[in-house]
Amino acid sequence: MIKAGCCGFRSSQAEYTARFPVVEVQQTFYQPPQLKTLERWRADAPPDFEFTLKAWQLITHEARSPTYRRLKKELTDAEKSEAGSFRPTAVVREAWEVTLACAEALKATRVLFQCPSSFTPTREHVRDLRAFFAHIKRPRRKLVWLWEPRGSWPPELVKELCDELDLTHVVDPFAARTLTPGRCYYRLHGRTGWRYRYEDDELAELISMLPPEGVSYVLFNNVRMLDDAARFQELAREQERDE
Repeated sequence: MIKAGCCGFRSSQAEYTARFPVVEVQQTFYQPPQLKTLERWRADAPPDFEFTLKAWQLITHEARSPTYRRLKKELTDAEKSEAGSFRPTAVVREAWEVTLACAEALKATRVLFQCPSSFTPTREHVRDLRAFFAHIKRPRRKLVWLWEPRGSWPPELVKELCDELDLTHVVDPFAARTLTPGRCYYRLHGRTGWRYRYEDDELAELISMLPPEGVSYVLFNNVRMLDDAARFQELAREQERDE
C-alpha cells in the first residue's frame, strides 16, 4: 500500500482530506498549537485519515537555528542553552511531553524527529540520541519513531541506531537510500530546492523505489506539493490497476 500526501495541508482541511489519506503536521515543529485545535482537526477528518507530525524543534534543534524565529514561546538564556540535540535537560523533556500530547490529540501514528545538519555524529550527540530514545515511553497505542538525520552520518552507524532504538530511517529517496527499507517513509524536498516540480517520469521512478511489501509513506515538501502528490498518487493507482 502507498500512502501519499503533503507536509502540511496546503489547502483547506476538508479539500485535503478528500484527496489524500495522510498529512504530516508541521506546526508542531515550530510552535505546537493548542490541544483543542488538534483535537478539532482529528474530529473533522475522516475516521481512516492518518496524521503524522514533526516533533517540536526544542528537542532536535539548538536555539541558534533560524527556525526559532517562528517560536512564540519566550526562552530564557538558560533555557536556550539546554534546547535541542536530544540533550538530557528539562527543556528537551518538556518539549517531548508537549509533542506526545499533540500526537495523542491527533491520534497520530508517527512522530518525525528531523535533525539539522549541525547535529553531527559526534560521540556526545550519539550518546544523547541513544539516551533520549531509550528513556521516552511509547503510549499504549504504539507510535512509530521516524528519524531524518542530515549531514555526513556513516550509513553503518545510522543502521545500528535504527535497529537498536527501533527507528525508521527517513530520507528523500532522490538524495539517499533508506537503511530501514522494510519501514518506508519518504520526504520529497525537491531535487534542486523547494521550488522544484517533479516530472511524471520521476514520479514513476519513485514508485519503483518503494518496497514491494508493507505500507509506504510518500510525503511531498516542495512548493508544488499538492499537484505532485496528486499526480504521484494517480500514477501509483494506475500501476496497481494494471497489475
